[in-house]
Amino acid sequence: MPIFEFKCMDCEEFIEVLVMNKQDEVELVCSKCGSGNLDRVLSTTNHTVSGGASGPATGTGASSQTRTCSSGSCTTYTIPGPA
Repeated sequence: MPIFEFKCMDCEEFIEVLVMNKQDEVELVCSKCGSGNLDRVLSTTNHTVSGGASGPATGTGASSQTRTCSSGSCTTYTIPGPA
């Protein structure tokens, strides 16, 4: 059940829409001003990684590699689990 995030282009309010079934019709209107002038936005994510940049990685934990790239510095995280 994905949650989609939208920004109202009239009042700049952010709303979230939970889609229970992809066949369901969902009315997309701003909960603050009632406008249908909405743009879908890329939602941010939040997660915690053990080891890596915040401390030593264990044999089964995550690891990180920081290097210089065209935008400054880039970090690649290796997280255990299926590939």
